[in-house]
Amino acid sequence: MKSKKLISLFVVNLVWATFLNLGSANANLYEKPKLISFNFTPNEVELNSGTALVEFSIKVSHPVGISSETVIVRLQKRISDYSIIEFSTLLKRVDSPINTGLKEVTFLGRASIPAETTPGVWNIIADPIKSYSSIGVEGWESDKFVPENIRSMKNAENSLLIRLNRELNFDVQTFVGPTFNSDRYATDSLPMNPIESTPIFRAGENVDLAKYFQLRVKGVQLNVNTLTPDTCSSIGTKLNLLKKGYCEYKVFTPKSSDYIYKEFIAGVEIKSPRIKPEIYVATIANVNASGLPKVISRNPIYYGGTELIFPVSETPSICISVGNEIKIFSGGTCTLSYYMSETESRLASDKYLQTFEVLRDPQTISFTLPITANASSKSLSLTAAASSGAAVTYSTTSTGICSITGSTLNLLTSGNCTVTATQAGTSTLAPASATATVMLTGAVVTQKKSITCVKGKSTKKVSGTNPKCPKGFKLKK
Repeated sequence: MKSKKLISLFVVNLVWATFLNLGSANANLYEKPKLISFNFTPNEVELNSGTALVEFSIKVSHPVGISSETVIVRLQKRISDYSIIEFSTLLKRVDSPINTGLKEVTFLGRASIPAETTPGVWNIIADPIKSYSSIGVEGWESDKFVPENIRSMKNAENSLLIRLNRELNFDVQTFVGPTFNSDRYATDSLPMNPIESTPIFRAGENVDLAKYFQLRVKGVQLNVNTLTPDTCSSIGTKLNLLKKGYCEYKVFTPKSSDYIYKEFIAGVEIKSPRIKPEIYVATIANVNASGLPKVISRNPIYYGGTELIFPVSETPSICISVGNEIKIFSGGTCTLSYYMSETESRLASDKYLQTFEVLRDPQTISFTLPITANASSKSLSLTAAASSGAAVTYSTTSTGICSITGSTLNLLTSGNCTVTATQAGTSTLAPASATATVMLTGAVVTQKKSITCVKGKSTKKVSGTNPKCPKGFKLKK
């Protein structure tokens, strides 16, 4: 009885395994062959030397196998929007005899490029390749394959370049534009830069068209020519707008060893010249700093009787302008500037300044020094008083003769020592200063001091105004 159960279990497992294998085979049946590599060499040929040969290699994979024994590679060149020329070559798989269970298969072949072939960019496409199923029939068909990219040339990244006398004569849109509103555009299938504001086409000015056209390829240069030289002239990529009227221009890229000549013709209407506006700025009377902060009014300023111009403060720590009011924070010179930016109909104005004084209350400083002093006394106390009672600071320009520490004058040597007492002022108080001079005589008596230095068991005494231990000795503590 036990052996019968084991036999039954074995049969069930065998049936189940067969079912799983069949399911796996069906899954492989619908799996497309995958491209591993698609190469060709050389990737550029010259017809001037006669017939050229190009070698092709395609490597594909499939988990069961590849049933195709050959694959057709097509070389195509577009000669118009509706016409393509083509020739093809046959690639054969390299395994011999053919192994239908081989998971990776390589196809090799070559194409002969006749000397009369039309030069240009030739696209390369391989026909679909079929897999092989484990249940004994052909499997799924792959997509068409194209080679890997080998260069950055637009629309020719993975193509064969065929030249004649080194000329490719590739017909591609080398530039697009303009990016301003126009009745005509040079376009291709790719998105163009966003439309920008239209440049100002006014007599007496110039427009650099290079800013409004976008090069699509490398190795070419944008050029501009005028077709109406009485109205506009051209230098480089700039249009010089000479007078009011219609300006017709041509944007082009010259023929190169890679690309054919491309041009775009359009026109613009040139309007009358723009003028620079002049602004009349009224004067504002000086004001007193008492009662700060405070607000005063100013008269509104118009251009052309209708356009209101608001100023900007050049001295925001002293004053700012808000509408037709001026807010004052501190004494000093308040400076407001008036400016009109350019528009399509006018040039930018010059900057016009409006200034007035915020008058601070004056103050005085009482400060004296003795006529002479002996440098041996080493220092003098400085005493100065401001009429406002505010703190006073001291400074000297007599470097080497005297110096200042706080309110102490340090006497260094004989000579004239000049000291200035300063009160910096506040938002309502004007700064003030007073200067005095003292003649220093004699010399500063320097006191010597002694130190003891040690080195091991040796000791040494050193005396002087600023004694230091000899090399190798340390100060005894």
